[in-house]
Amino acid sequence: MHIALWIVQVLLAAAFGMAGFMKATTPNAELAAMMPWVSDAPVFVPLLAGVSEIAGAVGLILPAALRFKPGLTPLAAIGLLAVMVLATLMHASRGEFESLPVPLSLAALAAFVAWGRIKRAPIAPK
Repeated sequence: MHIALWIVQVLLAAAFGMAGFMKATTPNAELAAMMPWVSDAPVFVPLLAGVSEIAGAVGLILPAALRFKPGLTPLAAIGLLAVMVLATLMHASRGEFESLPVPLSLAALAAFVAWGRIKRAPIAPK
């Protein structure tokens, strides 16, 4: 279980890190061409989403890897789960049902990490 959780943590961190970096560094006009929701959102929302995703990606790896405050890792997973629930609701409200599998899958993986690191295979601090 410990190995499976680490694999999922690394994959989620990579996915959220890349997506977050793109949202945090790409101008909104360019983002809107790739993601139609950006043109309808307030200007700060893509940046906020990007920074949240980057913070979550870091939180999935560093506390557990360094074993310094490893309880932050499941909290990061819960935070990313919340981001994906909000993304799912936003896509559903816009009628973009074809977009729902990605945030739902990422939400399920984040929930798995949160559950696993709280109940099944917590990481002990140093």
